[in-house]
Amino acid sequence: MTEINREAKFGIGQVVKHRFFAFRGVIFDVDPTFDNTEEWWLSIPESVRPSKDQPYYHLFAENEETEYIAYVSEQNLLEDDSGEPVRHPQIFELFDEYEDGVYRVRSILN
Repeated sequence: MTEINREAKFGIGQVVKHRFFAFRGVIFDVDPTFDNTEEWWLSIPESVRPSKDQPYYHLFAENEETEYIAYVSEQNLLEDDSGEPVRHPQIFELFDEYEDGVYRVRSILN
């Protein structure tokens, strides 16, 4: 069986935005391939449903109205170049400072 390279394009703490929808967020976890329910995956319209065989990212996300947790395929993410921090209230449970589009992971000694 051929090994597929699933190296993630984005990293923990990086601020990203969705390619099609108006939200952005900070990555707090990465799955090498899809790791959510079949029901969740099938709820995505087939015309825009991403492949399962790619990295998926857990985001502390925000849009104009609210903050939430998002699960997004790599193909649907872009680097956020706004330079603005994300306002999600859980960010500082895992991260410290924000600089140049990236949050620094909080030290476990804090």
